[in-house]
Amino acid sequence: MGTKSTLLSRITIDSKICHGKPCVRNLRYPVEVLLELLSSGMTFDDLLSDYEDLERDDLLAVLAFAAKLSQTKRMQQNTT
Repeated sequence: MGTKSTLLSRITIDSKICHGKPCVRNLRYPVEVLLELLSSGMTFDDLLSDYEDLERDDLLAVLAFAAKLSQTKRMQQNTT
């Protein structure tokens, strides 16, 4: 398992790949899709079996990226 900065370096953003959405190593696997699959109940092993070019550290990078995005100074509550 890599360090957090090493893991985050696996997340790439290129305007020519997936419309500039954050992806894993320019492989056209958007972070959001992998997060959706994980949240639907798929395990790391499931994903690694289905997508042979993904590595365990790629999935850890997706989680690290999501954790970094969720860090905010202040959350604004919607009261509607």
